[in-house]
Formats: sequence, C-alpha cells, structure tokens
Amino acid sequence: MSQLDAPLVIPPENPTGDWQRVGTTLLNAAKGNKISPAVQSYADMGDAFRKGDTTAFNSALADYRATLVPEFSGALQKARSEVFFNQMEPFYAAMVIYVVAGLLGICCWFNLSETLRRSSVWLILLAFAIHTTGLIYRMVLEGRPPVTNLYSSAIFIGWGAVVLGLILEKIHRNGIGAVAAAGIGFITLVIAHNLAVDGDTMEMMRAVLDTNFWLATHVVAVTTGYASTFVAGFLALIYILRGFFTRTLDEATGKSLARMVYGIVCFATLFSFVGTVLGGIWADQSWGRFWGWDPKENGALIIVLWNAMILHMRWGGMIRERGLIVCAIGGNIVTSWSWFGVNMLGIGLHSYGFTDAAFKWLSLFVASQLVFILLGVLPAGLWRSFQARTSS
Repeated sequence: MSQLDAPLVIPPENPTGDWQRVGTTLLNAAKGNKISPAVQSYADMGDAFRKGDTTAFNSALADYRATLVPEFSGALQKARSEVFFNQMEPFYAAMVIYVVAGLLGICCWFNLSETLRRSSVWLILLAFAIHTTGLIYRMVLEGRPPVTNLYSSAIFIGWGAVVLGLILEKIHRNGIGAVAAAGIGFITLVIAHNLAVDGDTMEMMRAVLDTNFWLATHVVAVTTGYASTFVAGFLALIYILRGFFTRTLDEATGKSLARMVYGIVCFATLFSFVGTVLGGIWADQSWGRFWGWDPKENGALIIVLWNAMILHMRWGGMIRERGLIVCAIGGNIVTSWSWFGVNMLGIGLHSYGFTDAAFKWLSLFVASQLVFILLGVLPAGLWRSFQARTSS
C-alpha cells in the first residue's frame, strides 16, 4: 500500500508537514511510531459505508475533520473559496458577454445606431465588472499581484486592453474602442482558457519569482506594455478590415483610428520601457546581472525598440496614416513572440511555464498578421473605402 500511487489522505501533524498514504502510516506504526487517528477514522467510515449506517459514517467523518481543525481551518477555507471560484467561472461568463458586445459594436458601424453602440458599451462594462471580480478573487486566493504565470498574464492583458478600449470609446464615441475592448478581451480569455487545460492555474511559484514587489512592478508594467501594443495592433486590424473590405472607413474615421493607434503606441512605449528596466533591476538582484541577452529579455527590448521606431518614423515623416497602421500590426507579431515564442525555445532563464504545444497557433497568428500587412501596403485603389471616396 505504501508503494502504490494511492491518495495522500493522512494529514500531517501541522499544516507545513507532508501528507502520507495509509500504507506508509501503518508501516511507521509497525516500527513503533504513533499511528494517526485519521487511519481509524477512515476504517470507521469504511465499515459504516458497507453497513449503510449513515449516522456512524457522519460521526467518523466528524472525527476525521477534527484532526484538521483548527490547524487546517485556513487551508480548508481557502479550498472552499477556490471551489466556489471554479464553479462561478467568471472569465467564461465575461468571455461570452464580450462576444455579444463586440457583435453589437460591429453592427453599429454599418447603420451608425447610437442605441447599438450604447448597448455594446454597457455589455462591455458588465463583462469588465465580472472580469475584474475574477481577477481580484484570484489575487486574494493566491495572495499575489495579478500576474504570476502565463495563464494570469492572459487574464491581465485582456483586462488592461478592455480598460484602454473603454477609454478610447469614452473619448471618440464611434464604436471602435468598444469593439477593440470586446475583441481583445474575448481573445485573451480564450487563450487563458486553453492554457488552463494543461493543469493548475494557481501552481506554486518558482523560487526566483517568489517576490510580490517585483511581480507587482516589473511584471505588471511589462504586461501593461503587452496589452497596449496589442490594442494598437487590434485598432490597426480594424482599419484594414473596414478600409479594404467595406465602405465604412471614411476619411474622418481613418484619421480617428490613426490618432488612436498613435496615442496607444506612445502609452505602450512608456510601459514597455519601464517594465524592461525594472526587469533588469530584478535580474541584478536575483541573478547578479542586469542584462544577459536572455531570449525573454531580448523580446522585451524588441518591443520597446519597435514602438520607439514607429514613433520616430511618424515624427520624421517617413510613414503616414497607412504606414502607421501597418507598423502597428507588426507590433502584434513582435509582442506575441515576446509573450509566447521565446518560451518555446527551451533556453534561457525565462524558459518556464510553457511548451511548444502552441507553436502551430502562434505560427498561424503570425501568418494572419503578415496577410493583413500585405493588404495594408496594397494600392489605395484596391480598397473599397477608397473606391467609395473617389466615386463620390
């Protein structure tokens, strides 16, 4: 029994000890060690179950629980809270609402219905409230800042993107910010959902990451940079989709989208740079060097350089409206590589928390972005929106 892979059902004498199998406990008792009262409780429960004696079973169960309380009361309460959180499924509910809100936002582009736009915004606010509740609940359960692994990074990046989208919608009131918020919120929660399939989303932290200060500064700052860059790229995708395939991208809407992209790129540059510097300080304290050309570090640096390049080309007049849009879509490729791609290399101090299972999906995503970049550099005469402008 001690060698079989049986459940570890015998509790230790204190919460920091190791749980044991029944067989191991019995062997220790044969050597003169004290037998755990939990063994007798399990035996009593087994007898009562075979006899169909509910009263005796509940009595034995109460005896077993008495071996856990009060020393294990905190752990039991945390387990109950985690079960409730899993049953509540806040991120799944938010994901469904984001889909409906995004569809309403897209519909408002075609008939310019203020009612549809307002409905989309209110649904996004509802989904955002559920999203925020789930995020805070996880933080309380873990006792950690919002980002501790790839799963939680997807949750937080989506949350930050929704905030930026709602701010844009508040300023411009044209449905674009609403669709960006709903779209990225949905996509990132889908990513998180698939990451959760692989196992526990609240696993133990690696020793080098076990510092709430740096998790709350470096990691939050750099993932905010990820979220911002993705928002800029998603807005650029909206520009391409509306411009190439529909007649809804008039001159005013195009300029509005370009201003949104430019502002978000400025925001992304700031947070990406600050997050990268804070990561170097953390690395100096943990590993004794500020910079080691680790793939993850290189990925973060490339995001900073890419966003800075976009701003400099814009300021220098090397790119205009459509050039800005195409470069922002390139930011999606750069950021996805830094977020996921470097973990697939299997080298460096940051190669943890992921495998090559998502290589196919990452490749498809990059290919799709290259297609949009190709559409973005096609002559304006091939775009339906530009054809509508010239014909009118």
